[in-house]
Amino acid sequence: MLVPLSWLREFAPIEAGVDEIVDACNQLGLVVDAVHEPGRGVAGVVAAKVLEVKDHPNADKLTLVDVEIGGGETTTVVCGARNLSAGDVVPYAPAGASLPGLGRLERKKIRGVVSDGMLCSAKELGLGDDHSGILHLDGTAELGHDVRDVLGLDDVVLDLDITPNRPDAMSIVGVARELAAHFHVPLRIPVARAGDVNGDVRGATVTVEAPDRNPRYVARVASVRIGPSPEWMQRRLTAAGMRPISNVVDVTNYVMLERGQPLHAFDLGRLGGRGIVVRLAEDGEQMTTLDGVVRRLDRSDLLICDAQRVPQAIAGIMGGGASEVSDDTTEVLLESAYFEPTGIGRSSKRLGLRTESSARFERGVDPNGVLQAADRAIELMTEVASADAAPGARDEYPHPIEPKRVTLRAGQVNALLGTELEEGEIADALVPLGIELEGTGPVRTAVVPTFRPDLEREIDLVEEVARRIGYNSIPMTVPKSGEHFGSLTTRQRERRLVVDVLVGFGFDEAYTMPLVAPADLERAGLPAVGIELENPLRAEESLLRTSLLPGLLGAAEFNVAQGQSDLALFEVGHVFLPGAGDGPLPDERDRLGALLTGYVRRRPHEDDRPVDAFDLVDVWNGLVGALRLADARLEPGEQASLHPARSALAVVDGQVIGAIGDVAPEVAARYSLTGPTVAMELELDRLLDARRLPARLRRVSRFPASHIDLAFVVDETVPAARVAETLRTAAGDLLEDVALFDVFRSESLGPGRKSLTFALRFRAPDRTLTDAEVADVRRRAIDAVVANHAAELRG
Repeated sequence: MLVPLSWLREFAPIEAGVDEIVDACNQLGLVVDAVHEPGRGVAGVVAAKVLEVKDHPNADKLTLVDVEIGGGETTTVVCGARNLSAGDVVPYAPAGASLPGLGRLERKKIRGVVSDGMLCSAKELGLGDDHSGILHLDGTAELGHDVRDVLGLDDVVLDLDITPNRPDAMSIVGVARELAAHFHVPLRIPVARAGDVNGDVRGATVTVEAPDRNPRYVARVASVRIGPSPEWMQRRLTAAGMRPISNVVDVTNYVMLERGQPLHAFDLGRLGGRGIVVRLAEDGEQMTTLDGVVRRLDRSDLLICDAQRVPQAIAGIMGGGASEVSDDTTEVLLESAYFEPTGIGRSSKRLGLRTESSARFERGVDPNGVLQAADRAIELMTEVASADAAPGARDEYPHPIEPKRVTLRAGQVNALLGTELEEGEIADALVPLGIELEGTGPVRTAVVPTFRPDLEREIDLVEEVARRIGYNSIPMTVPKSGEHFGSLTTRQRERRLVVDVLVGFGFDEAYTMPLVAPADLERAGLPAVGIELENPLRAEESLLRTSLLPGLLGAAEFNVAQGQSDLALFEVGHVFLPGAGDGPLPDERDRLGALLTGYVRRRPHEDDRPVDAFDLVDVWNGLVGALRLADARLEPGEQASLHPARSALAVVDGQVIGAIGDVAPEVAARYSLTGPTVAMELELDRLLDARRLPARLRRVSRFPASHIDLAFVVDETVPAARVAETLRTAAGDLLEDVALFDVFRSESLGPGRKSLTFALRFRAPDRTLTDAEVADVRRRAIDAVVANHAAELRG
């Protein structure tokens, strides 16, 4: 937002210099992006009066212009513009003057005639891009007077970056209020003569059919004489980044910039029925906006129509051409309204139409400043457009919006800011911002003005106090060690333990998007259903994910495409399941996902091998051991995205909490993963809520271990995990570790049979095991597996 300092100082008589004002704005959160000085580079240019315009004797496109520069002094200038006539007052740059981009001017001979300087267009003075003709000055300007004073080019313009939560600061008055409070000067806002809400509006009518979307609508009527705005208004609008159009339209823009209230002027003679109807659009209804584009509307769009219900404007965004103010306009209906912000924001985004008005309405204008803005506009139209205003105003405001009332505790202010502010100091920080404080003592009620919709809670007021006293003035303190010790909860420590286990197995943590497209779920072999966003930022990310696997598979696809084919990725994140939670909210769960693809790279003297599901089984066993789960196992079963014959279900305390296995070949192919790929996904909360074994500490044995391998032929339906559990039970305390390291299938084993090979490690804490002891425990293990699983020991 562009803020000319001269305009701002009309409301706050600040004597501080530009640097001080810039520092104050930055401290208050009104970040200054740039400081513009329109008059920079202009020197020696004065106001001159055209006496006579003659054709150049040696050039068809040039003229000779005689000008008076004050005190009876005259000179002749060669000029290429044709918009001059005797009596015009124009900017004259004599020899020796300086202009932006041209530097110091010299007397020159042009086609045989000496030109003593030049007459200036707006572009040559640095006031814009218009160089089609010479700029005309106010006819009352003193001849010979410095043009910088005549045009106000000595003004400084601040370019402010206003955050979306501060609609009050999107106006000259709003910024002036902030700076007046900072510099301890009074805020002076002239009050225009108010229209009588019960008075005559010359037969104009207003009907609001959607009061929830348009809580307040004010209309005033005035006869006007259309013409250009006075030079001072054009100059201010230009400095603030607006293009002057005509006196009536310029007034609406002027008041919007000054008060933050967008206005719209309708040609009352072109409004059917001399009235306004505010209604919702019909699905498929169309209207052409001022930019000449035909807009297709739906029932979420709010329309301003004439009394015959013909659309005249998209409320709060842009008007239409049917009733726009033109040179033939003699009577206007002035609209000043408060529209519900969310609806304006939705329509503006859906239509791809963002304007100065919509930017303010969607953030929230002051509903109780609507009538004042209309009165201010009528006051200005009377001055610049010879307006004859009807004495009345139509004010449709059935349910006035009251200021919010928020409890403010001085103790809480100091506790949050680490300050020792007195109650009076807190009041001094808030009252100049228009926030009234009721009551006395340490607990008071703050009455928040309606032009500050961002202040809703006590913490918002605390932040206002911090802004006002200055963040740099808040002392730095070190918490006392006896007051509070930070620590992780048991659940937080266990989540970190899970992450540490994955990292210990060589995995890298991934963070993938929680928003997916239905096609992403289908691509991963999952149902294309989920919680759908009403207004997604991207159409291809319209669902909340129901699984971590699409994101991990997508990350693997990207890395493989970049030449990184050996991957070990994991993610801990939320998934959102529809229809499973209580009430309207989805069932939001934490899950652990892991994915391996490519090869396990071994030492130079060992062969590399492709990853397989047993690598993730090792991770599963690592998690079970680290968390000391009492009842955790893998059972046969199928899971979407995984190979039906090469996957297993993870079961904890009798409940399935996830699955491990090879990624289904068709799924891997969709992600261009040509190498072996395995994945795991577990319900993290159920994993952490499982029953635990008591923590047991055992002295590390200093005696050597004994190793044996056992291979069993079992039925295809027998899970390897069950066999491993039988081995643990039969071997007893001497068994230190058991691990499946080979699965073999062959017709030689018999139909429906497979071979499972386990590595067993035995160790005693107090001695070296003898061959007889190892043989005894080996026999017990073999007998148990043969008896419980109808197994055969494979030689």
